[in-house]
Amino acid sequence: MDSEPVLFALEGSQAFGHAVASQLGISLAAHEDRNFEDGEHKSRPLDSVRSRDVYVLLSLFGEKASSVNDKLMRLLFFVATAKDAGAKRVTALLPYLAYARKDRRGKSQDPITTRYVAQLFEAMGADRVVALEVHNQGAFDNAFRCQTVHLEAHRLFVNTLKDHVGKEPLVIVSPDAGGTKRVDRFRDAWADAADEQPPTAFLEKHRKDGKVTGDAVMGDMTGKVAIIVDDMVASGTTLLRAAEACKDKGATKVFGVITHALFGPGSEQLYRAGAIDQLFITDSVTPQQEPEAQGRVTTLPVAGLFAEAVQELHTD
Repeated sequence: MDSEPVLFALEGSQAFGHAVASQLGISLAAHEDRNFEDGEHKSRPLDSVRSRDVYVLLSLFGEKASSVNDKLMRLLFFVATAKDAGAKRVTALLPYLAYARKDRRGKSQDPITTRYVAQLFEAMGADRVVALEVHNQGAFDNAFRCQTVHLEAHRLFVNTLKDHVGKEPLVIVSPDAGGTKRVDRFRDAWADAADEQPPTAFLEKHRKDGKVTGDAVMGDMTGKVAIIVDDMVASGTTLLRAAEACKDKGATKVFGVITHALFGPGSEQLYRAGAIDQLFITDSVTPQQEPEAQGRVTTLPVAGLFAEAVQELHTD
């Protein structure tokens, strides 16, 4: 294997890519990105990829300048182009993986979009896919036939939150029963860093026709700092409901931990509401935050996680 990996960051994730490259001690590889008048686009490497270990980074979240679908097609085409140009190995780096919500069939004739996206990456010749905190890790691993690497930001959050919690007792909360495994991994990261095993809790949640119901809380919040852990937040309805329930059950403070802060319409309620004392997010996406969010939201960079993954994969 060549001494250095070849790292491309496509349009929309170039600032993130520069951060990863800086930690690796390399420069981003050059590429051409051209848009046509009818909405089609063309991307190609300008640096040679023949017989090289190639990494292509793009966070697949939607924004005004580029939709989820547009970014997905750009990434898929670039992966295929690199393979056609003779790359020895191509790895897709995904700070945020789109279409991961639907990883199983919950209703009759439901789509399983995680598997469909996996098939697209495989068809384009991707050798590996590295993603940060997908909605369901088991479904992610099972959907792909190429190698998958699942990254987690738990230890980054824990290292930051320890100073905010101090010596106060805490409870780690899942906003629904489906997130209990994620909360267990967060608790393990806390135990490794703080040498204590905090209790966990979860909330009842039912969703029908876009409405969320259920108010039962499983776990003791009284006199504790509640840390609500979730992989993604779009409207913020579920997180706010969980925070209010924690405060009602006696939590002294409530911190929200969100890996992918999509922050769509309605999410401004999170920092306007008094139920949440502080939100902790990563820079896996670049949300459009309201001015009033300043001081209420702490953003943790995750480029180091991807740099570490690239280094370990490149050196096998």
